[in-house]
Amino acid sequence: MTDLTVVILTKNEEANIAKCISSFRGLAKRIVVVDSFSTDRTKEICLGLGLDFYEHAFTDHAAQLNWALTNTAITTGWTMRMDADEELTPELCQEISSKLASLPEPVNGIILKRRVYFMGRWIKHGGMYPQCLLRIFRTGTAVCEQKRMDEHMVLLQGQSVTFTHDMNDNNTKSLEWWTQKHNWYSNKEATEFLSEKNNIHVHDEIQPNLFRGQAARKRWFKTRIYYKIPLFKRPRWYFLYRYFFQLGFLDGKEGLVFHFLQGYWYRFLVDAKIYEYQKYKNNAVNTASLEIKETAY
Repeated sequence: MTDLTVVILTKNEEANIAKCISSFRGLAKRIVVVDSFSTDRTKEICLGLGLDFYEHAFTDHAAQLNWALTNTAITTGWTMRMDADEELTPELCQEISSKLASLPEPVNGIILKRRVYFMGRWIKHGGMYPQCLLRIFRTGTAVCEQKRMDEHMVLLQGQSVTFTHDMNDNNTKSLEWWTQKHNWYSNKEATEFLSEKNNIHVHDEIQPNLFRGQAARKRWFKTRIYYKIPLFKRPRWYFLYRYFFQLGFLDGKEGLVFHFLQGYWYRFLVDAKIYEYQKYKNNAVNTASLEIKETAY
């Protein structure tokens, strides 16, 4: 086995957790699950698979992940972050097994390329592939940036390399669950936007940069271009850009549903919640009830 600990956060993931674990094919020395008190069979499945299972109250993804990294006694040389709805491809599993132990000391992080599946279809267009994410790192050399939305792992020292093969994001839950989740995400995104407007930043955060990695580049486009476009106009322009100029229409009917909901409906909902907050923020009667808050997922 590889000298690797995999950390997975869960909440009601009975539909996904078993296939996530099976994709490792004996690769990792240890698999740690930190659960937010699931009400389905997640705990039962994890214990049945012999995983190290912890329960911890959820505040946000970044805090939960950083708690997992510092409170689950990780002793392996490498640590990997995974989501319960993600899987390794056999090719990536083999690549990790063959390359990880031989990486030279200056290399402390590994960036993986992720495919997103929606309704069973790989969404290849509309800027969705590849998603390049720092997911494997020498233990103790990375933290999760403390952001409400789109949080990424940040390498504190050393350099990173990108592996060749892909991982899959393949959630098998229903469209109803997906829309409910994105309604929750819209609260986080709107709150994040309002925090950015008030210049609230935290330590160890990826800064917007057009020339430094995919995460920094996307953050640059969001903060320097997208958020400069007026409310309610930007979701429409963003959808048109993704669906036509970035060829999202080539992803078929599943792609139409995905790009419309994720690229337009979700972004419009974020703007609506920003507008609502801005409209009522000075109203003493309504401010308390309209304040954007994060709820446990």
